Amino acid sequence: MKHKIKNALISVSDKENIISLLHCLKKYKIKIISSGGTYKTIRKLGFQCIELAKYTGFKEMLDGRVKTLHPKIHAGILHNRRSKIHINEMSKNKFPALDLIVVNFYPFQNVVKSENEKNIIENIDIGGPTLVRAAAKNFHNVTIVTNKNDYSSLIKELKDNKGHTSLKFREYMSSKAFGLTAYYDAMIANWFNRKLKIKFPERKTIFGKKLKKLRYGENPHQNSSIYISDYNDKKLSFDQLHGKELSYNNYNDIYSSLNILKTLKKNYGTVIIKHSSPCGVSENKSKLQSLKNAYACDPVSAFGGIVACNFKINKIIALEISKNFLEVVLAKGFDKESLEILKKKKNLRIIDISKYKPDSHLSIRTFDNSFLLQNEDGIIFNNKKLNCVTKLKPNKKELDQAKFAFNVSKFVKSNAIVLSNNQSTIGIGGGQPSRLDSCKIAIGKAKNFQPKKIKNSIAASDAFFPFVDGIKVLVKAGIKIIIQPGGSIRDKEIIDFANKSKIKMLFTGTRHFYH
Repeated sequence: MKHKIKNALISVSDKENIISLLHCLKKYKIKIISSGGTYKTIRKLGFQCIELAKYTGFKEMLDGRVKTLHPKIHAGILHNRRSKIHINEMSKNKFPALDLIVVNFYPFQNVVKSENEKNIIENIDIGGPTLVRAAAKNFHNVTIVTNKNDYSSLIKELKDNKGHTSLKFREYMSSKAFGLTAYYDAMIANWFNRKLKIKFPERKTIFGKKLKKLRYGENPHQNSSIYISDYNDKKLSFDQLHGKELSYNNYNDIYSSLNILKTLKKNYGTVIIKHSSPCGVSENKSKLQSLKNAYACDPVSAFGGIVACNFKINKIIALEISKNFLEVVLAKGFDKESLEILKKKKNLRIIDISKYKPDSHLSIRTFDNSFLLQNEDGIIFNNKKLNCVTKLKPNKKELDQAKFAFNVSKFVKSNAIVLSNNQSTIGIGGGQPSRLDSCKIAIGKAKNFQPKKIKNSIAASDAFFPFVDGIKVLVKAGIKIIIQPGGSIRDKEIIDFANKSKIKMLFTGTRHFYH
């Protein structure tokens, strides 16, 4: 059903693009009601407009907190044009119908990171969302527009229908409007939860604004988009400098690499990811050596993966990277020569993560009509719980290396086994129902690519060994230090075997399952 637009209420915080809409409303002789800064802008642009206070006969009060909250406004929006009772009540009170509401909100998200709580609270919009909800509810009779980018759609709708709007258009605008009010309220609720340090509120709302539609999801037959869940919802916190558009799988790998990278020593770390799993991780004072060591762990798996560095890439490192086929390169900056080298690969996605600062401390997994929420696995182990259970004890250097390996195990799918030597992984096994199989995979990788580094290396396990079989396989391969949470009913048997084998074993008391 088409509906003629006669009266419009405009109240916008962001006044960009409004002039094109005003020209259209004037063309179809639509009366405009407005207040405050919007009223002044409309008049300054040379268009006729009725000031809200004159329209309602009620001057705004409480520093502008009460302006549009008036029966003449909300009755004009909410009444059912086909109800005789509603029509008679409107006539009795001499309230005209309001057919078009154009509103956007106070910029709460722009001020929310301010430490000025008073300023934040004053930017919680009340009148705007109330108008939007009222208009969106009555979409059978009223058109609601909440986004300046939709002005062009409204103008086209009015032109195509000679000053009318269709029910289909109004309903679509209503769905967008309720999406906005939910988004806005979720941002405010999130601010309160952070302020009050409530991690798991009774009702959890997750807000997100679509950044872009992606070509497809994990597979070509799946649809996908990427959303931003942050008060700055205009762009991501890293910049793509070159290459094809990022895919769903690229984003998944990028965030997987960033999660590991933030736990490594600054300016020392390199991570190589394939299918969201690490296939090489290294820390080294030499940036070039850090890259080479990460590659050496599993150069076959690294093919077509992504490399992430927590340092700036120079010409020498870029030349080393360009020897291999990669999908994405991330780094904390690129010098001019390195960019020239890397850009020769037309499709290589080059990402600058200099401005990336992790903010979220929660992980979410959705399942049909439910989701799981947990705080991130932000520790490696508690030093007070760390216990060397064997007769032979590690020195400080060995302890640091064991900590590195155990840290990497947090990011490998369970059951996870990580072999390392001198702050670099040499074999990674994970994602297996059997921990013994993960041990065999990690050892197989090490024997295949770095057999000379297995002797006297370190093995980290994300959870305890349920049987001694995994330990036997590791010891036989040449492992001299094993770090694991402990807690198995067979711990004594495992410790006895470790002592008999003259290896060092650490119990952390901290498990790192990652499913």
